[in-house]
Amino acid sequence: MANERLRGAIVDLGLTLDEVAERLGVAAKTVERWINDPERKPYRRFQYATASLLKCEVSYLWPDARTSAEVTASGNAELVQLYPHRSVVAPSLWTSLYAKATRQFDVLVYSGFWLTEDAAFHRIVKEKSADGVPIRFMLGEPTSAAVAVRGEDEGIGTAMAGKIRNALINYGPLFGLPGVEFRLHGTTLYNSLYRADDELLANGHLYGVGAYMAPVLHLRRVPGGELFDAYAESVERVWESARPISSPADWEGPQ
Repeated sequence: MANERLRGAIVDLGLTLDEVAERLGVAAKTVERWINDPERKPYRRFQYATASLLKCEVSYLWPDARTSAEVTASGNAELVQLYPHRSVVAPSLWTSLYAKATRQFDVLVYSGFWLTEDAAFHRIVKEKSADGVPIRFMLGEPTSAAVAVRGEDEGIGTAMAGKIRNALINYGPLFGLPGVEFRLHGTTLYNSLYRADDELLANGHLYGVGAYMAPVLHLRRVPGGELFDAYAESVERVWESARPISSPADWEGPQ
């Protein structure tokens, strides 16, 4: 049975599915699934956002929605480890994480320069490429406003753009490997995200300090959890909007 309460609330406000989707930041087909497939409930944050948009109670739109305590418990189960800052994390955690990847291998950063100097990481990328694992690198667009702001936030100014260019040069041998793609993005990042299948490391960004001094969350997807998926969705949004490049020199953009 369709969720007629949700459908009715949308109609009552004179909204279309496209308008609801745009305001919530999801695809129109996603909203359509929420209506037509009651088993496909939105994540809790979208339930609240939708209820607010439609001026309804969450419990009216989704009567059997999970309680906040249940959502919190699931989120706690997803947290493998919290590190107060990246500098105390063993470098081997990144390589061991990616060494297990079989389906997804994502790096979303501005520069992530420290990782580009890790020979073990380079070796894993090459091995996973040979195994047919899709590998996606997303680095900051050196000339973008977001990179300039982050450079100022960290107190290094234009050096941030320089770190990205140097990172691309270090990654030079990886360009052209089967399944390895590089893109540049100009989005505002609140975390650097490192994903391998159903695990990820989220390295927070704090104003005034480099990412190496910011906290790191080690997350693992669990049934009913929403925290991992929230970060994973962020990776997808950045990937979709980022600019593909085929060589380190492409940071300069079309000539």
